Amino acid sequence: MAKPTARDLAAAAGVSLSTVDRVLNNRGGVSEDKERRVLEYARKLKIDRALNQRAARTLRIAVLLQSRANPFHAAVQDSFEAANRDFLQYNLQFQVHHIDPTRPAATVTLVNALSSRCDALVIVSPQNEDIAAALRAYGRNGKPVITLATDIRDAERYAYVGPDNRKAGRVAGDLMGRLLGEQGGEIVVISGMLSMIGHEEREMGFRAVLRERYPQCKVAEVLESMERGERAGDLVFNALKGNPRIRGIYNASAGARSVVSAMNALGRRNEIVFITHELTDERRQLMREGLIDAIIDQDPALEVRAAVEALAAHFGRKDDPPACLTTSIHIHMIENC
Repeated sequence: MAKPTARDLAAAAGVSLSTVDRVLNNRGGVSEDKERRVLEYARKLKIDRALNQRAARTLRIAVLLQSRANPFHAAVQDSFEAANRDFLQYNLQFQVHHIDPTRPAATVTLVNALSSRCDALVIVSPQNEDIAAALRAYGRNGKPVITLATDIRDAERYAYVGPDNRKAGRVAGDLMGRLLGEQGGEIVVISGMLSMIGHEEREMGFRAVLRERYPQCKVAEVLESMERGERAGDLVFNALKGNPRIRGIYNASAGARSVVSAMNALGRRNEIVFITHELTDERRQLMREGLIDAIIDQDPALEVRAAVEALAAHFGRKDDPPACLTTSIHIHMIENC
């Protein structure tokens, strides 16, 4: 069979020969839709020059995250900045914008402003009706929105990329029940913000497992740190000071260091099981010192890679999207941290 030619490609993609030439030789001047069709059919026809072709047009992707003060968001930002270097073939340029989860109106204003300046959007945000409406409006222009790590209801997003947070909460609950043993005890749950779907799901999964399998364990309080690490420590200090029956702390958000400090200040560390999320360098060290019992990690670098590949597939710069956009979680304890 004869090797496919540029003329065959032009016919398959429904474009002119000059358009094929511009795309395959990175000359520019081609609309996004035509470029996507040419690259898609070039790969299907196995035209060698297109197999690893770098798309000519740079697509600008806005990434909306909390500031680097939150360790998880710092890791996500680092991974997106690395993606600008590691996935050159897709020609996607990621730019991080910091948002305050307690100021949804400012996030709405930013989303609206970005609608004319970027080609896609990735967001980690609490649930909010106005934010969801802004994302719906953004997507009506055919621009994809990806929610990362925590979903946003009614946003009509292109995809959610991240862990099954309810399952992560169930894993935390199972670990807590096993570590507390037959004696059980009362537990304090610290959520970053229950308006974050991911945090809400973690708390629900945690409670469900205790109810199903560990009736000797009881959630005494569910408190919100508002994603502020120092506030998490204050909440734990006050809870422990007022309730000597507390034997477990499940912190689903930031503030591991301040939680440990609160336990130490009251001389309660050795009698408390402490479980949290995200294997940062600081939390790894705390675990090695015996100050954290278990960490459930969702691997932000893997989440970012899945988001990048999902966007590349959407824009025709990758043949297939990732096989699964639900990313795995990993349990870390002192012997494997």
